[in-house]
Amino acid sequence: MTIPFTLIVGAGPSGLLLALMLGKKGIPVRLLEAAESLDDRPRATHYSPPAVYELRRAGVLEDMKAEGAFIPNGACWRKLNGEFLSGVRAAGSNEPTPTPMTCFPLNKLNLVLQRQVDKLPHVEIHYSHKVTGLGQDEAKAWVDVETPDGPQRLEAQYIVGCDGANSQVRRSLFGDWEFPGFTWEQQIVATNTYYPFEKHGFDWDSNFIIHPEHWYMAARISNDGLWRVTYGEVPGLSLDELKARQPMKFKTLLPGNPDPKDYKVVSFSPYKVHQRLSKKMRVGRFVLAADAAHLCNPFGGLGLTGGIVDVGGLSDCLEGIYSGQADDTILDIYDTVRRAKYNEIVDPVSTGNLRLLFEQNPETALEESEFLKMCKRAETDPEVGALQRRAGDALQYDFRQHYRK
Repeated sequence: MTIPFTLIVGAGPSGLLLALMLGKKGIPVRLLEAAESLDDRPRATHYSPPAVYELRRAGVLEDMKAEGAFIPNGACWRKLNGEFLSGVRAAGSNEPTPTPMTCFPLNKLNLVLQRQVDKLPHVEIHYSHKVTGLGQDEAKAWVDVETPDGPQRLEAQYIVGCDGANSQVRRSLFGDWEFPGFTWEQQIVATNTYYPFEKHGFDWDSNFIIHPEHWYMAARISNDGLWRVTYGEVPGLSLDELKARQPMKFKTLLPGNPDPKDYKVVSFSPYKVHQRLSKKMRVGRFVLAADAAHLCNPFGGLGLTGGIVDVGGLSDCLEGIYSGQADDTILDIYDTVRRAKYNEIVDPVSTGNLRLLFEQNPETALEESEFLKMCKRAETDPEVGALQRRAGDALQYDFRQHYRK
């Protein structure tokens, strides 16, 4: 086979989106996925306006709407008893915009992306292809891969690691334990749960509950009553111990103090959260994007968005090189800009909101938290509200400005 221009490792949402954006430009792409099929876990659900901009540009937003994507009305912060403190209306919830905040489970996005990728003659997807090593020279890059047909070496002009938090591409480039940052001590448990929050006064689609012990988030993720309930737990417990404590936690946390007969948990997933940033996002002919390059906790809503914005920018860089409108130094600009955006925006926002949930005294939060005070001002000052909604736009960067004039 002819060496493709780009080889992408990882057929998660970032890898699929990059393959789609490049393939629609006629750029040859080979996409490798270690698993036998797409990841069907629900995982993240909310896409901020910068991510929606890229999804619209990729031509998938209408398909997402057809599959049930919706515009949430916003996010608020409450005390454990449900008392409202303050909130921020979501972009598009009360004013028209081409890039509204959008809610859509990630496993459904994967299917939408795959359907479109399958139509592109320049893109190939190979499942059960596990990368074990890599290398490069002046003319090309390559990965060593375990495949159903035995070991293979696959080459491309550029190789992109979109292979997630445990990225083999990143580990091969920098070492297994070289991922600067830290892991939060807090144990997180994410569930998808059917429960009528709206009957208990939760009229916002995303609710963050501030409490030193019983902090949690409840966010509507579908139109049929399914909510993502994510809460903090005692560190060091086994999976069985965490499951055994779930009924007690829900009775303590949720409005109405429900018993198990009052709700239905359809998924239960404990995990740890991280704040980490790769030391480089470009090494020669290898480039990293999304979770392979940076991780943050989900409570600021920027993990998924940051990865999608990476991919949109990287697609412009690679298209520029392929078409001759840019040389490969544009990838150095990608490295510098995307890492700076993480340090300046993603990490502070995600860290700040998680700390707010369990470090802030809920009784004094409105007087002590500068963020909540700004939210309160936004309730009566449209300009402050608009400024808040536009803050995430700073994640974006148009790499096409570096094309040759």
